[in-house]
Amino acid sequence: RSMLDRCRLPTHQAWANYGGRGIKVCARWQESFANFWADMGNTYEKGLTIDRIDNNGNYEKDNCRWVSAKR
Repeated sequence: RSMLDRCRLPTHQAWANYGGRGIKVCARWQESFANFWADMGNTYEKGLTIDRIDNNGNYEKDNCRWVSAKR
């Protein structure tokens, strides 16, 4: 949910770093959580967070991976 909100809602606290920079969530993932999970769920493990490989790229299957939360 936060991934979508920070890319779509100018009122989100992180919007300037995501949607404000032109970062988008691919149409397939915007359609449903089931689509997102079909693309990314098989590599998920508890405690991981979604990460974009190219920080200037969009949230989409070929540009995302699961990583440990940065501390």
